[in-house]
Amino acid sequence: MPSPIYKRALLKLSGEALMGSRDYGLDTNTVREIAQDIKGVAELGVEACVVVGGGNIFRGVAGASAGMDRAQADSMGMLATVMNALALQSALEKLGVPTRVQSAIPMSSVCEPFIRRRAQRHMEKGRVVIFAAGSGNPFFTTDTAAALRAAEMNCDVLLKGTQVDGVYSADPRKNPHAERYVTLTYLEMLARDLAVMDAAAISLARENKLPIIVFNIHEPGAFTAVMQGEGRFTTVVDQ
Repeated sequence: MPSPIYKRALLKLSGEALMGSRDYGLDTNTVREIAQDIKGVAELGVEACVVVGGGNIFRGVAGASAGMDRAQADSMGMLATVMNALALQSALEKLGVPTRVQSAIPMSSVCEPFIRRRAQRHMEKGRVVIFAAGSGNPFFTTDTAAALRAAEMNCDVLLKGTQVDGVYSADPRKNPHAERYVTLTYLEMLARDLAVMDAAAISLARENKLPIIVFNIHEPGAFTAVMQGEGRFTTVVDQ
């Protein structure tokens, strides 16, 4: 089995990635398949951590657009990410993968609070750490939280699992002529307004010289393949 090209990696999962073919909530088969792929990466010896979104349950921006207070709506969205994190933890542990969930919003009866050095120690011991509740602050997306946690954990790479196999000039599911990029720079991502991650996340990754890899999380074994430098994906790096 080829050796991994990165020692420590953070995987960003959107809440929508956990829905499967459903319109709302969690699809247990999809969660199980993603957990199986994360297990494959852990078996390579990679120190892995995950940030999960909550858009499959509640999205703060949508609540705000419907008239809710934005900070309150974002807090509800952060709680949704904790539900997803616990579901992913359950799926991983059924596969024999040791895990810890750490939440940016303290809720000690269900998971650990986020403590940077404790999280690093868990990863050094081979545990997959799942970060929930975003950054703990309203007005920041879980993409930004992923870039923040990747920098804090001294990760070698930030991976964004999406519905398609890389970054395209347009949505390839709607436009068959969309161009797929193999590599991009951070500035090209921002200048072309490629809606894969928000500007704050990309800027934070750029400041910390953190490569971003975008791939299709629903392709079986894709996460494991990417960690070995194989498969189809887009890499975002500095010039």
